[in-house]
Amino acid sequence: MAETGIARQPLIQGGKTLAQVTLDVLKPMERRPGLLWWVAFLASLSLLGLGAVTIAYQVTTGIGTWGLNNTVGWAFDITNFVFWIGIGHAGTLISAILFLFRQRWRTSVNRSAEAMTLFAVMCAGIFPVIHMGRPWMGYWVFPYPNDRGPLWMNFRSPLAWDAFAISTYFIISATFWYIGLIPDLATIRDRSAPGLRRTVFSILSLGWDGSYRTWQRYETVYTLLAGLATPLVVSVHTIVSWDFATSVIPGWHATIFPPYFVAGAIFSGMAMVLTLMIIARKAMHLEEYITHRHVDVMCKLILLTSGIVALAYGTEFFTAQYSANPYEQFVFLNRAMGPMAWSYWIMVSCNVLAPQFLWFKRVRHSLPAVFVITIFINIGMWFERFVIIVTSLHRDYLPSSWSSYSPTPIEIATLIGSFGLFFTLFLLFCRILPVIAIAEVKGVLQHGHAAPGAKAHHEEGRGQQ
Repeated sequence: MAETGIARQPLIQGGKTLAQVTLDVLKPMERRPGLLWWVAFLASLSLLGLGAVTIAYQVTTGIGTWGLNNTVGWAFDITNFVFWIGIGHAGTLISAILFLFRQRWRTSVNRSAEAMTLFAVMCAGIFPVIHMGRPWMGYWVFPYPNDRGPLWMNFRSPLAWDAFAISTYFIISATFWYIGLIPDLATIRDRSAPGLRRTVFSILSLGWDGSYRTWQRYETVYTLLAGLATPLVVSVHTIVSWDFATSVIPGWHATIFPPYFVAGAIFSGMAMVLTLMIIARKAMHLEEYITHRHVDVMCKLILLTSGIVALAYGTEFFTAQYSANPYEQFVFLNRAMGPMAWSYWIMVSCNVLAPQFLWFKRVRHSLPAVFVITIFINIGMWFERFVIIVTSLHRDYLPSSWSSYSPTPIEIATLIGSFGLFFTLFLLFCRILPVIAIAEVKGVLQHGHAAPGAKAHHEEGRGQQ
């Protein structure tokens, strides 16, 4: 007899009640931070301070402090920009696309993924600005009314495309994140004693009263924003890929770049979400909310996107060989066997080989193993952008103009500072706002539990067999 009525494993473990969900999620916010949080926060703040000092130095001195030369005019800064934009993709994927597909497992991780998106976009926005060399003129990339006559921005410039893409993505993502926060902000308001904290959360919760009418309008707006944010997952990194694909440089001029970049962005973003969620799960005692099932599903998404990325790597070589263009063929041969081949094989090892361990259920259910694999993926995806940018430039059309590239301490410190900004903001987020969407988790508490009488019916059916 079929096992009709027996549900899968519950999304939230421990048989939580509605009140217990509120207490568990808000507990880290309502108590003083522990020693581990302070150590992590001070370490991140130190890295942020290093980055701020480094950026101030290179702005006052000039971008001659970087390792760029006449051949390699793009390198570390653009690599970091594309890397951080990719990290920010998983938040919108989990929040918007999976919401529209009614994937209920997203409820335990979407809040943190959305916050991660905002912080990653902030980190990404730093690099095009300092790459200008004169960041105080950054407003020139926006089409504002001016009094300079016919002098307008160059709409054909990739810098302008990046400015529009980043600003649009950040505004929509921030709006979507804030709208989803409103019910939880009202919960914090109602639990706060009279004073400044209650006043602040009263303003932020926009008069939420929890009525049926309020919930109905909230869900309508949330769904509309999810539909609006979904195209951004594809469009933003597609625009970033056009920075390269619209050029005539061998290794960049490829129509495969838009889907290749989008898949890679989701790949790296999901890996970063898992990295942070595994840490938060243990540090904030959220094992019953971020379960092995959540990790298992995200590992499968990582495995899928890893396969797409691996296919893109092979397609690039096939296209170069099939084109019969000697310059295109040389670029990819140089990537795999040239002076910077070490970076290419790091990329392949981390992005193609390491995720293959996720085929095994035992590995997917081992959190230390998954954590190590996600770290390797993040490293590999940074090197992917480095390989695409630097190895396509350092061997030009003419051997007389060939030049090598190595980052200076200023560039390395700037990258470290961006990680300091990212983790500082994420740690503050964990202290100030709920890392799990309380209202959404309450809606899936019964998901996975058998309907009343279903288990008895199942046992009766087995007995009849």
